[in-house]
Amino acid sequence: MDAEDPIRQVERELGMLLRRAHAASTAIARKVHPDLEPGVYATLAYISRRPGVRASVVADDFGIGRATISRQLARLTDLGLVERRPDPDDQRGQLLALTPEGTERLDRARGARGGFLREALDLWEEDELRHLAAQLARLNAAVAASVRR
Repeated sequence: MDAEDPIRQVERELGMLLRRAHAASTAIARKVHPDLEPGVYATLAYISRRPGVRASVVADDFGIGRATISRQLARLTDLGLVERRPDPDDQRGQLLALTPEGTERLDRARGARGGFLREALDLWEEDELRHLAAQLARLNAAVAASVRR
């Protein structure tokens, strides 16, 4: 009997990981704000790493439409987690940043997320974790390049 196709194995394992990550993200997003959808947590975290980013850059980096990112940002703004400032170089554009409330709530959620991952990966050796992180970064880069093509 032939061994299972490795691409199918990766697809199956990624599918399972994504389903489990979505379930965990729902709980973690609720720690940021009870009305926050899980997918928006990533947007909030991205803006915290790149204060002053434009919405179009966020949409492009996530590979999602501008209408989708606009809805997410409207929700984050309504919840008082993100603020928009005019872009001094282009008055039509807006720059995004977390509010103090957004920063505080994100920090709490990151603590919960980090605790969750630490518990899940508790038995892994440090070199295994570094290898996993490198392979995930490689996978993310390959997927992003494929989406752009």
